[in-house]
Amino acid sequence: MGKQVNKTILAYSGGLDTSVILKWLIETYDCEVVTFSADLGQTDAMDDVRANAIKTGATKAYVEDLKEEFVRDYVFPAFRANAVYEGQYLLGTSIARPLIAKRQVEIAAAEGADAVSHGATGKGNDQVRFEVGYLALNPHIKIIAPWREWDLNSRTILMEFAKKHGISVPTTHNKPYSTDGNLLHISYEGGMLEDPWTAPPDDLYTLTTSPKAAPDESEIIDIAFEKGNPTSIGGQALSPAKMLAELNRLGGKHGIGRVDIVESRFVGMKSRGIYETPGGTILRAAHMALETITLDREVMHIRDSLIPKYAQLIYNGFWFAPEMVMLQNMIDDTQHNVTGTVRLELYKGNCTVLGRKSEYSLYREDFATFEDDDVYSHKDAEGFIRLNALRLRIRKMMEKR
Repeated sequence: MGKQVNKTILAYSGGLDTSVILKWLIETYDCEVVTFSADLGQTDAMDDVRANAIKTGATKAYVEDLKEEFVRDYVFPAFRANAVYEGQYLLGTSIARPLIAKRQVEIAAAEGADAVSHGATGKGNDQVRFEVGYLALNPHIKIIAPWREWDLNSRTILMEFAKKHGISVPTTHNKPYSTDGNLLHISYEGGMLEDPWTAPPDDLYTLTTSPKAAPDESEIIDIAFEKGNPTSIGGQALSPAKMLAELNRLGGKHGIGRVDIVESRFVGMKSRGIYETPGGTILRAAHMALETITLDREVMHIRDSLIPKYAQLIYNGFWFAPEMVMLQNMIDDTQHNVTGTVRLELYKGNCTVLGRKSEYSLYREDFATFEDDDVYSHKDAEGFIRLNALRLRIRKMMEKR
């Protein structure tokens, strides 16, 4: 153990792991434990979280609604960057961790606590995300990571521990996989999903209708943006959290946003996960469409080349790192003219762009037209082509020589 701890702030979801951890911390460290539960829009009811924490032994339980801050200050910045990890993962879990870590450290300061704790396993990415965040914000905070200390090394043993101590938790032997949800997405890992050849069961999904069962009529929506952020749907202005919630409803209704991924964890192994990100999938498609008419070509290409690095920093837990601040400032600088409206059609798992318009549009029909025009000389293309081909011609002449 090696740590003398007086008070610990535990990131507490009320699920199996953190419920057991709460009791384990009290018994193992003989310390006061204060829980912190963030309402980020997860589907799990938050009503009983505070009562369950106190019942299990917490001396105080914080339950905070952080949905607006989460979407405004974490989700929207990532989507201004079109962030995606390994081509598919929209970072739903990753992007939530820095906010939770920040509030834990703030509560620790307010409560005079000398330690923080989390329920991430010793094999996962979340342990890195939480702890890098803690240390970036408070270099001297003590960290307790039970999964790296205890011998309760399986979900089956955890469920037995919970039963022994009278702790009520939602995980059952029939559905042993782990879930993590918020306004951006929900993930499913573990259990029968650990075999990447095994298809997820039909009853696993909770945010999206199966595309096969989605409405036979498509739905067309208009999303307005201002400086890279969505502001309204169909002319109705919405706050960041309400915007994402409505996009989730629309996407879920039409079966949009399901992905089955085997991803590369920061700690070195590969992991299979199922994700539902209905609103985020729509939002990313719309934002990218608007950028096609409002971003300069070279600016877009440079920014796009940095997306893998930006996404990797979020995935690996470096939200508060100086390189992340630099990238975010650069990306936000590209968004000044990303203002306009995008029209999309939602239909059976697909999100199709139908149109885009902006007062800052760089698209000029009089330049791009295939009809007669007086602004572009076709003859100019010959010199342009020959100059760009010059190095290739010289290379081939050298080879023949």
